[in-house]
Amino acid sequence: MTARAEFSVWGTSAVVVVGDPLLLREATATLRAELAAFDDACSWFRDDSELSRLPRGRAARISPLLADALDVALRAAQVTDGLVDPTVADALRGQAYDRDFAVQPGNDPRPAETHAVPGWHRVALDLDRDEVLLPPGVNLDLGATGKALVADRAAALIAEVIGSGVLVSIGGDYGTAGQPPKGGWQIAISDDHRTAERAPWARVAITGGGLATSSIARRRWHRGGRAVHHVIDPRTGRSATEVWRTVSVAAESCVDANTASTAALVLGGQAPAWLADRHLPALLVAVDGAVLTVGDWPVRDRVVA
Repeated sequence: MTARAEFSVWGTSAVVVVGDPLLLREATATLRAELAAFDDACSWFRDDSELSRLPRGRAARISPLLADALDVALRAAQVTDGLVDPTVADALRGQAYDRDFAVQPGNDPRPAETHAVPGWHRVALDLDRDEVLLPPGVNLDLGATGKALVADRAAALIAEVIGSGVLVSIGGDYGTAGQPPKGGWQIAISDDHRTAERAPWARVAITGGGLATSSIARRRWHRGGRAVHHVIDPRTGRSATEVWRTVSVAAESCVDANTASTAALVLGGQAPAWLADRHLPALLVAVDGAVLTVGDWPVRDRVVA
């Protein structure tokens, strides 16, 4: 038997699942506290967040939480050769993604703007001193790795607090810690995690690590009469070319899984080979509903277009 709590956050939903119903309240409170701390430190939608208040052109001391978030974002950029890059903030704003998606207008009459992405290598992070140096004109968005990092961090913290296994999902990105239930943690997958349980494309079970789904099917809107979405190709400064509408990846952590699923959306037709080279089980759904699996993803769970 498992117990589950769900609540809204950041224009999406957070879920925590534990094996003992008596531990659910403490697990939920721990997750809420971790989400609030991350929002205070890392939100780019809030002018008063630690991230938004960073100076430019000089080194600044930062909290351990922001240092961890920046380190994860820069490592994601490094391992993907810049396909997942935290310096895309201005490019996102150029697509009119400048607020929480819950209040994002569905149709912005302004034409889309293209902003060159400065590049992750321009961010100087010193973990020994908990300092970061941002050059003038370099603005950060940690959204590509942020939800996954919270899922991993919160799962580890909750397991330590309650002494039991836990699964945490933030917007459909899943992190786990501790002993899983018999048969593993059951996860339903769809374009929209909010409807996945009712109408899943696929169901999988994981006993550890993480699983992430990146999709352009829901977080999309119109800019100057043209469809755009939230996944930026750092090579162009625009929304990535639409080859896959959804990519799901399993990996050793939620951060690793989400890094790969986001990179796959950016890579388009090159994604299957890229994922296979890294031995990452994945499910890719093309914009026309065609399905492709990579590695040892269970082929019996087929997606219905």
